[in-house]
Amino acid sequence: MEKKGKIPPPSFRELLALALPMIASQASETIMQFVDRLFLSRFGKLSIAASMSGGLSTFVFTAFFAGTVGYTNAVVAQYFGAHRKERCIETTAQGIYLSLLFTPLLLPLIPLVHRLFFLLGHSPEQVALEFAYFRILMFGAVFILLRQTLVGFFLGIGQSKLVMVANFIGMFVNIPFNYVLIFGKLGFPALGIRGAALGTVAGSATIFMILLFFYLHHGFYIEYAHGKRWKLRLDLMRRLLRFGTPAGSELFLNVFGFNLFVQLMHSMGPDVAAAVTITFNYDMVAFVPMIGLGIAVTSLVGRQMGGGNPEGARQATFLALRVGYSYAAVMMGVFVFGAGPLVALFAGGLGPEDGSLVLLAESMLRLAAIYTLADITQLVFSGALRGAGDTKVTMYISVSMHWFLGIASYILIRILGVGPLRMWVLFIAFVVVLGVLVFLRFHSGRWAEIRVIEEEDILPEVHQPEVKTEAKWM
Repeated sequence: MEKKGKIPPPSFRELLALALPMIASQASETIMQFVDRLFLSRFGKLSIAASMSGGLSTFVFTAFFAGTVGYTNAVVAQYFGAHRKERCIETTAQGIYLSLLFTPLLLPLIPLVHRLFFLLGHSPEQVALEFAYFRILMFGAVFILLRQTLVGFFLGIGQSKLVMVANFIGMFVNIPFNYVLIFGKLGFPALGIRGAALGTVAGSATIFMILLFFYLHHGFYIEYAHGKRWKLRLDLMRRLLRFGTPAGSELFLNVFGFNLFVQLMHSMGPDVAAAVTITFNYDMVAFVPMIGLGIAVTSLVGRQMGGGNPEGARQATFLALRVGYSYAAVMMGVFVFGAGPLVALFAGGLGPEDGSLVLLAESMLRLAAIYTLADITQLVFSGALRGAGDTKVTMYISVSMHWFLGIASYILIRILGVGPLRMWVLFIAFVVVLGVLVFLRFHSGRWAEIRVIEEEDILPEVHQPEVKTEAKWM
């Protein structure tokens, strides 16, 4: 086995080379969801609300599995930092096997959600729309899991540009499909919210097929022994499950708690449901691209830890934080000063009687500026902790906070009858406290003592390894 030395701390340029394509990739996801909801807003406020409720519920029930296989990113990054190319391929194969094993477990959950929508107090009209959207997305969830695994491979080895290109091609498939299927163009019937779901699945399948093609033609894959590329490796699968399960559990429990908050807000009536959806549609513009920054931090920290350089991991984290805060400052100004025009963009399907809805959405959007910095703080430090393998304590912090939000929301809305703006202030306070707690965990430094890959793969300095961010295809 070739010996390897510590890789150098990442430069600002290296961070941007990895992070900017991932930010752009997540931005393409934001654009797809934004345009979907903008199209559906022409059908009225129930369709706007149903698209968020149904889409978020899909995220809830795929979150555990997607988070688990998505930990391929951190494991591959650590093996890449340790110069173990063959383990990068073997780990990815285990992630693909897990994706295929997890998919049948999702389908029995579909009928349960129909009942859940009614239990949360949604109107029959809204339930019909949101369940139709949810059901189609769940049948296409296999592409979500397989995508997560392949994205983890390419990010782990620093080739985020390919992920960006695949996501943008998927976006250019999704948006025209949605337009044709939602409004009934080119001879197709107008399917409304069902058309939006079908277009989303088509975009997701496109991204998966692009990533699969380039994975099968990648230099790492071609160089590795043919008979071992798809070998079942229970030791690697256990490692992926050991560290990925807390990450997946955290994502599932977090999104479940957050979804409970959103669904309870939706139960306050169509006006509040539409206002919340419009606000979160713009919040995605600030939040979702920064998920790309958090994913990039996971990869960089994993690579530094795999190369035996915890100080480099720390430097990568604070470099990312500076990038995130610069973006947050811009978005804060947009939300505070541009709330009126931003909300007006969604007013096409609303009438004069919906004036209170518009005012509520504007107020929520201005308040959203307050927690933008805290949101980015928790994304960056959570991404760093996951990259180092500190998934359990990160899970405990995040899950406890999200479930506090969900339980407090139930008590305040269903028992005490607290209004929507006060509930929004509670949500902002939750994000701020979460950001502080995750920062304190990172500041403790305990993550630097954790080992995800075998100790013998992290060797003392012998020579400087060659770390490339561009693909070697042949």
